[in-house]
Amino acid sequence: MDTTPRGNRLHIAIFGRRNAGKSSLINALTNQELAVVSSVPGTTTDPVLKSMEILPLGPVVLIDTAGIDDVGELGALRVKKTMEVLRRTDLAILVLDPGACVGTYEVELLKRLKEQNLPVVVVLNKIDQGGRELLPDLEKIVGQRVLPVSALTRQGIEELKGELIKAAPADFEEPYIVADLVGPGEMAVLVVPIDKAAPKGRLILPQVQTLRDLLDHDAMGLVVKERELKLALTKIPPPKIVITDSQAFLKVAADTPPDIWMTSFSILFARYKGDLVELVRGAKAVKNLRPGDRVLIAEACTHHRQADDIGKVQIPRWLRQYVGGELQFSWYSGTGYPEDVASYKVIIHCGGCMINRREMLYRIQLAKEAGVPIVNYGVLLAFIHGVLERALEPFPLALMEWREEE
Repeated sequence: MDTTPRGNRLHIAIFGRRNAGKSSLINALTNQELAVVSSVPGTTTDPVLKSMEILPLGPVVLIDTAGIDDVGELGALRVKKTMEVLRRTDLAILVLDPGACVGTYEVELLKRLKEQNLPVVVVLNKIDQGGRELLPDLEKIVGQRVLPVSALTRQGIEELKGELIKAAPADFEEPYIVADLVGPGEMAVLVVPIDKAAPKGRLILPQVQTLRDLLDHDAMGLVVKERELKLALTKIPPPKIVITDSQAFLKVAADTPPDIWMTSFSILFARYKGDLVELVRGAKAVKNLRPGDRVLIAEACTHHRQADDIGKVQIPRWLRQYVGGELQFSWYSGTGYPEDVASYKVIIHCGGCMINRREMLYRIQLAKEAGVPIVNYGVLLAFIHGVLERALEPFPLALMEWREEE
């Protein structure tokens, strides 16, 4: 469970007023002292993510948030951070306090949850101190069932887990990475360059996840370096697909027979984590870049940058060569992401392996609302190297979008 990538977990966010017992509820759900608990209102100041497992939901991320009723200038910033959590939330828990006046804060939050089609479980905490008589009135205010629990005595916690299981979105499991393209008994060849950018002693996350997806669905995976691909293809029956690191596109495309599908890990993740068709539209928009345009490069993780880093060095270099002049680049990494993207000509995003699909779709939607095209690394690199049409052959809708005239 500890090794399940955070981006693959159901994200459960816990909301409520200050001192409603949100952190205590996390400790009760996990049966561990994971969250700092204090009687002082406002102890939790920023969203805090805790990985755990709730069977049969499996691996989840619990997100502890600051109080929705926080006050003052700093309080307003904390509430803003709390509301930003909605974009990565799959399922919400709203915690009510029997000693607080339930009203505008809770109603407004529930309204926002409904606007985003997010399922929510409402609980009345601290029932060890009384408050059950409030349930009928509270249910009228929030418009749904309120589950009585006590984080202190663990009363109602197992019932809460059951409610979470029932409320979890039916489609919370992310789609296949590649197993819908490679059937049981069929083979995929994974091309994994081992260079100075490769992490010592291991493979990068998309490569591992793709291989696991094949194995989980009774398909076969052969892993080779780019210079071994041509030889490997002479020693095995024709594979269904060859999947490469984007930086080896040209060599892999040359060494892969035209009757065998060829794509990249990043293009697979464009579909797995986001909206491949929309990202292909973004690649088409790169044709309209001109010297002086502003370009946002966003990565969902923070990592030690290499001398020839893909996002900081290689992509800017390729784009400058493509447009024949200088561009204005901005970089964002980790959970940081600008709310106002309208000033950019195009957004170039990483594969998103470290965030969940909901967050990636939120970022794509933010770009669409601002009228700014967005493309991911793999789709962009396939375009820059002139192999995008071939890399999209396994994905008919995306290929149709690419071929359609603008």
